This record gives sequence, structure tokens and C-alpha cells, in this order.
Amino acid sequence: MNTSAGPSERTDTGEDIPAARTPESSPGVAGDAAVLVEGVPVEGVPDAAPERSSRLAVDRERTRELFHQLQGAAEGDLRRQDARDALVEQHLPLVEHLARRFRNRGEPYDDLVQVATIGLIKSVDRFDLERGVEFSTYATPTIVGEIKRHFRDKGWAVRVPRRLQELRLALASATSELSQKNGKSPTVAELAAYLKLSEEDILEGLESANAYSTLSLDAGDSGNGDEPMPVSETLGVDDEGIEGVEYRESLKPMLERLPPREKRILMLRFFKNMTQSEIAAEIGISQMHVSRLLARTLAQLREGLLVEE
Repeated sequence: MNTSAGPSERTDTGEDIPAARTPESSPGVAGDAAVLVEGVPVEGVPDAAPERSSRLAVDRERTRELFHQLQGAAEGDLRRQDARDALVEQHLPLVEHLARRFRNRGEPYDDLVQVATIGLIKSVDRFDLERGVEFSTYATPTIVGEIKRHFRDKGWAVRVPRRLQELRLALASATSELSQKNGKSPTVAELAAYLKLSEEDILEGLESANAYSTLSLDAGDSGNGDEPMPVSETLGVDDEGIEGVEYRESLKPMLERLPPREKRILMLRFFKNMTQSEIAAEIGISQMHVSRLLARTLAQLREGLLVEE
């Protein structure tokens, strides 16, 4: 996808964003309007800074005209779809600019552009000319929110309590240190002694790791001169009510396909809040066997959820 764009404008928050794409600013069009490529003057062509503000005004006027056409046409009118497509195409430089801010955070850039484009399309469909704001100012938070939601959804595939998330991190560190010290992977008992926790807690922490997709929350990116931003700052706020419905509905068919014993173990663990030791006594198998069955079942459910996404 071509990322060449026209001059920059600013949102209400003061952020520089690329101007909308116009025929004059598109690659391959000759003339004084093409003096900037990615914000750098082309050698041998005079700077057209005085012309940039007028070009931005043309871009904005074109955007308003397209929205008048979009919102004035009836459903099913071809002019409505043409205007919608033109608005999306015109603002792709904004999509690419915002997607670049989230590069090197574990997701391919092309995927981020696709996600950001969804945010752009939503903005086009929801924008109201009567709001009295520029479209780019309105669209920017919607596009960024769509990208943040993408990162959030690619994190924990099965929701795990914060206590267990923190325990998982402690276990990862302890496992690394004990492995280096002893030359072998630590046992549950060794991890419990090292962290001064019960073996039951250690097993819970190891179990929770099966619901996790590795993603460094501290990794930052300073590409294109943007200020580095940890991944933790790109994550949206969870709406637990909505997400709970979504996950329950997604899990229902997968739970129905589980063998009776695995299904019962999940019910005892997550609906009756029984410990692994209590489940082992209830079913008549060892605690370690319960742990292995839980880990395997959670991994299957996690894989199923990721395939659906």
C-alpha cells in the first residue's frame, strides 16, 4: 500500500497527521503540488510551503462535499457508495500514519493497517457534518481505539485473574533463575520453596500460563521519530460485561464437544471454584493428573478462540 501523502495538519490534540490524499498529492502526478514526498522537499523543486495551507483547504472542502453526497443520497444509491469509497481512499494516509505508531509490538504492520482501516470506515459511517469538527480530528480516536482493541484481544485469550497474571510473571522469572542455577528445569516443589508459596499456588500459576499469548508489555517503538510507547499504554480498558457475553457464547460449542471428564473438571474448577486438590479427590485421580488435564483442555479452548478470531 502506498504511504505517500500530502502536507500535515493537526488534530485538536496537537498531533501532526498526514493530509488527505488528493489527485494532486498522489504519486505520479506532475506539478508543483508534488513537491513533498513523506514531508521531505524533492531536490530541484521549489518549496511550496505558502501553497500548503490552500491545498489543505481544498482537501477539507473535498471531504465536506463527499460527506454531503454520502449523507444526502438514499440507501442503495450508487452515489452514496462512491462517496463512501472516495472518503476511505482519501484518508488512507491517516490510517497508515496511525498504524505506524504501533509497529514492532508483535503484530504485522499490514494487519494493523487493515484494523485501522476498519476504524476509518466506522468513522466515515458515523460522522455527522453538524458536529462542527474536521473529519480527521473525529476519526483519529476511533482509529486508534480500533488498534488498541486489536492488541487487547490478542493478549489473554482466556480471561485470568490479575493475581494469577502476576504469579505467572513471577514463575517465569523463578524458572529462569533456578534453571540457570541448577542446570535443569525446577520442580513444582522447588518453585514453591523459592517463591515461598504453596504447591497449589504454583500449579495454579502454571495452569494460567496456558491461557496466555506472549506479548512484552514493556517493549516500545520509536519509529518515524514518534515518542516510544510501551505496549501497556496501547491496551484498551476491558468492558467485562460485554466481553463475558462474547467469550461465553464462543466457548459454548467448544465446551459441548469436550469429553465428560474434562467438562466436569472445568465446571468444578471455574464454576464451583474448587482447588485442584479438591477436584482430584472428587474425581478420584491425582492432583498432577488434574493439572495436566486442565492445561490440555485450556490450551484446546484457547486455540479454538484464536481460530474464531
